[in-house]
Amino acid sequence: MTTESNDLERRCDRLRSLHTPGAPLVLPNAWDVASARAVETAGFPVVATTSGGVAAALGYEDHERAPGDQMLAAAARIVRGVGVPVTVDAEAGYGMEPADLVTTVHDAGAAGCNLEDTDHAAGELRDPEPHAAWLRGVREAASARGYGLVINARVDVFLTALLSGSDRPQRELLPDALRRARAYLDAGVDCVYPITLWEANAVREFVSGSPGPVNILMTPRAPSISELAELGVARISYGGLLQRQAMEQFTGLLGSIAEAKGATSR
Repeated sequence: MTTESNDLERRCDRLRSLHTPGAPLVLPNAWDVASARAVETAGFPVVATTSGGVAAALGYEDHERAPGDQMLAAAARIVRGVGVPVTVDAEAGYGMEPADLVTTVHDAGAAGCNLEDTDHAAGELRDPEPHAAWLRGVREAASARGYGLVINARVDVFLTALLSGSDRPQRELLPDALRRARAYLDAGVDCVYPITLWEANAVREFVSGSPGPVNILMTPRAPSISELAELGVARISYGGLLQRQAMEQFTGLLGSIAEAKGATSR
């Protein structure tokens, strides 16, 4: 095994080891090399990318509207720009076969990746059984090349309900979400990510019913970091929140500059 391969394996091992229920890995997601370096400089042990932020920086909308090769090339630049493990938001895999996706993510130097169960072309959730089989193919392809890729399987049940305008209590969605989580963990993923799950009691039940580590998205409606830790969460992501807030601040600054410019021209 080459020195480069050994280094990547150490990064994979480091990332996996940080998924501790009750002492969660906190991931303020980055969208380019500059933001990734800021995350590293602030002392966070891992950099995670946000597909929404990366897509926006490339001039596209989220949800696989950006070309997969451009998204993964941006991820590779981030990996090269920092000294800590990087886990990449690979969305739904960009229509790639497991072996091709693993090769691309490996060549980018990523220690981990997110893979979601939304079919963006169809605009609906994938059936859990074939999706679990696809995830198993990703794990097997990684294992075949001695690559300890940390797979975070996103469960989009709660997100789909949110986007549809449903007002059903999140606890009512738990059976479907947990069925998916168990199937994906059985397929060999390392962590499950019920994105936009925020009701504390539902989070507690999901964590209790999941046979593996759980990732929760930090939103204004979610419990605090300390509360999520008490609920047994192993990983906390900020998704595109920080990128959106940064752009809001930038837009505000531009407005101030435009106002000052207008005042001097009067």
